[in-house]
Amino acid sequence: QVQLVESGGGLVQPGGSLRLSCVASGFTFSKFAMDWYRHSPGKEREEIAGISSLGGTTKYADSVKGRFTISRDSARNTLYLQMNSLKAEDTAVYYCRARSSWPVWQEYWGQGTQVTVSS
Repeated sequence: QVQLVESGGGLVQPGGSLRLSCVASGFTFSKFAMDWYRHSPGKEREEIAGISSLGGTTKYADSVKGRFTISRDSARNTLYLQMNSLKAEDTAVYYCRARSSWPVWQEYWGQGTQVTVSS
């Protein structure tokens, strides 16, 4: 059974940091690229960061570039998102996604973790 379980969300003051984790099970983690998305009320779901299956390539949305860092640990089957210099507009539910196009398109989502940035 495929599972992606996010954790690490919470309430943080503006300027603070959080590290999100996404633990994967039920599939070969090292063969899937991984992404972080976020969704806040009244806004479109936003893809904010991605990392290739072996971790050699990363990408970021302009809204988080220079503040967030995506990484993965294949030994622990875990995806991370280090979030620094948090702003109120970063408040959202954060989701991880696993994706692979071989041999067919496969996509799995976690249940999300809430991040609230407020003083």
